[in-house]
Amino acid sequence: MPLEDATSTPITQLNPRAATSHKGDYGRVLVVGGSLGMAGAPALAGMAALRSGAGLVTLAIPQCIQATVAGFEPSYMTLGLGSPEESCLGAEEAKTLIDLAAKMTAVALGPGLGVNPSTASLVQELYQQVELPMVVDADALNAIALDIARIKSAGGSRILTPHPGEFQRLSGKPIAGQPADRAAQAAELCRQDPTGQTIVVLKGHQTIVTDGQRYTVNSTGNPGMATGGTGDCLTGVITSFVAQGLSPWNAARLATHVHGLAGDLAAQKLGQVSLIASDLIKHLPVAFEN
Repeated sequence: MPLEDATSTPITQLNPRAATSHKGDYGRVLVVGGSLGMAGAPALAGMAALRSGAGLVTLAIPQCIQATVAGFEPSYMTLGLGSPEESCLGAEEAKTLIDLAAKMTAVALGPGLGVNPSTASLVQELYQQVELPMVVDADALNAIALDIARIKSAGGSRILTPHPGEFQRLSGKPIAGQPADRAAQAAELCRQDPTGQTIVVLKGHQTIVTDGQRYTVNSTGNPGMATGGTGDCLTGVITSFVAQGLSPWNAARLATHVHGLAGDLAAQKLGQVSLIASDLIKHLPVAFEN
């Protein structure tokens, strides 16, 4: 099936904020992630969601890292799950998280989750049962790759954000070199969802965004962003935009542009070598002004 190259079409922007608006007008984001030793990943996603305009952000994390995650940023809320002895979230938390998600607007699943088999079972359950739009990243993608048929039974719209290694595990194929060829591969993954509700953001130089029918090639970003945590930031930005009412397609496209632009602005100030993920978050306000 031929893909439409939509790269040159204008990028949909967020609506201006009404003077009478309140935090409830800008969405409730739920970030599900974290494990012992990986407290920073959900924190980065949560901070990026806040800096991208989400009204309320809640991080559902293992109790063992709750104090650490809460200490990064006072503006989001944290919910510690499991016992203090458990290093990661497990399948037994599925009902709690499904009930919590029902009160939210958009969900991010994956940052820092880890690869425990029980965690993988949790991811697969949430992927199928949560009806809200969901951004799926990192270890959640690896859990889906263990049972790729889950893509066919997603509970709602899904935005998958793999880097090349994660994409290869999902697709079972080496990643192509040219953007149009990578777009075709990513579109093929989208089409495994018969409802047409899956978006793929294939990260890297010239990030691809596709819904299986059309694709765009992102023009922002630089090699300094090849450092741990930048993908978690992107997850937060996309989820925030979905929570504020953008369609998954428009949210993914705008987020990749803004995220890359924040990286470019950070690199101009700090250099590519010294750039770290939190620098992207610090430069999001300037990116929104450009």
